[in-house]
Amino acid sequence: METTLLLVLDLTGTFAFALNGGLTAVRAVRIDIVGVIALGMITAMGGGIIRDLILNTEPATFHDWRYLAAAGLGALIAFAFGHRMDRLWMPIEVLDAVGLSFFAVTGAMKAVGFGLGPAQAIILGTITAVGGGTVRDALLGRVPSVLSDGLYAVPAFIGALLAVAASLFGLYGPVTAVIAAGVCFLIRMLGIRFGWNAPVPRVWKHRESDSPSEE
Repeated sequence: METTLLLVLDLTGTFAFALNGGLTAVRAVRIDIVGVIALGMITAMGGGIIRDLILNTEPATFHDWRYLAAAGLGALIAFAFGHRMDRLWMPIEVLDAVGLSFFAVTGAMKAVGFGLGPAQAIILGTITAVGGGTVRDALLGRVPSVLSDGLYAVPAFIGALLAVAASLFGLYGPVTAVIAAGVCFLIRMLGIRFGWNAPVPRVWKHRESDSPSEE
């Protein structure tokens, strides 16, 4: 049951991230179908590939066609209907939060399955969640969200932490996995809604407070 749950969460996160990456590409300037599909699939599979390379194992996306299918489908939907999706109830931010949440949990639990310690598993869960979006933003010439967006890596870290903690206490299962992903999703969405940010260096605060007087 645990393996099936991880697969369902992984494929759902893959689809959500591919759709998110494709929609982000649609919003970019002069991106054709190749660019949309490429960025969608990179967003969806980049974090998992980075994780698997660190684990010294063959990336799941290279031997399971379902990952490629989920990523390709999400990217194609973004290309075909991206111009209409801004008016739907599921904007890019929600899709990003869904992928972030599922990947944080599945990435951490895969690391646990490989026998890594709790700290390493949490780190790999976070990398799985933010890796694809980081590569996508870099290719688009933007500062990656993980480096600039206040609550992006933090929710992923917390989601991975909860999943690993549940595993350590023998409580990990479908319910706790969904709870861990749900907490990650909730924190991310609250950060977007209320503009919450992680602590920043003092020099940033000084520059922001001084900028009006400089004008």
